Amino acid sequence: MDRLESMAVFVKAVDLGSFAAAAVALDVSGPMVGKHVRFLEERLGVRLLNRTTRRQSLTDFGRAYYERCRVVLVEAEAADALAADQFSEPRGKLRVTMPAHFGRHCVTPVLLRLARQYPMLELDLSLTDRFADLAEDGYDLAIRTGALGDKAGVIARRVARQGMLVCAAPCYLQHHGEPRRIEDLADHQAIIYRRLGQIVQPWLFAREMQPALEIMPAGRLRLDDLDAIADAAADGMGLAWLPWWLVRERIEAGALVALLPDQPRYLYDCHALWLQTPHLPLKVRLAVDALAAALPKLMA
Repeated sequence: MDRLESMAVFVKAVDLGSFAAAAVALDVSGPMVGKHVRFLEERLGVRLLNRTTRRQSLTDFGRAYYERCRVVLVEAEAADALAADQFSEPRGKLRVTMPAHFGRHCVTPVLLRLARQYPMLELDLSLTDRFADLAEDGYDLAIRTGALGDKAGVIARRVARQGMLVCAAPCYLQHHGEPRRIEDLADHQAIIYRRLGQIVQPWLFAREMQPALEIMPAGRLRLDDLDAIADAAADGMGLAWLPWWLVRERIEAGALVALLPDQPRYLYDCHALWLQTPHLPLKVRLAVDALAAALPKLMA
């Protein structure tokens, strides 16, 4: 008899609690279920199940063997699915959660291109700064920037690095002068990013072989939208500390000026996260690969 098939029958009999129930589920006869179990017991030389006319129970060895069989069967299914992926295209719903601004400007365009490439792929995208739980909220993929925190049960792959810079409008610099050093920031008005009434974090500046330098600049303007901060900076309202990808076009157009050019940019890691699984679905793998290929170019 086929050992893998016998393992599957044995696991089904344990899961359902009887040979009769397993026979119905597998569409085979009750004696055939017993034959598969006896084949395993004879091959192993040990009893797996204690059976009476009314009930069955696992032996100590049978319980350990049952757990191993489940792992083997999952891996076998994953191997078959991997082979099938080689000759198919992604299909079905791909649910992704991502930060609102980063998602809208950087992640969503990449995933939309992927959806155009694969017509059988459905996208369900959530652009929110709320910290979503992959398992509880049913997401296939999460995109996150910055520190990850607890990664138990989750696989993380860095797909890009987000560089931060200080910028201001030419009209602001004409009136207030240009800061040449980090220490000069104390003499300027800053536009502060705050969320839910609280300042999200200080401005960070990279230092060689040292922790990042934290600066909490003074500012009379506080906004909870990064695009609005960029607009206010372009309108001459003060200095802004923003991601390069968000202000690049404004800088290239001359609406904003990148400041402190000799200061290395602080870099946030951007990760794609998914739940640990024996087989990564094709739709998730292709999405992660597409992001890893495209985002560094968008953020360079």
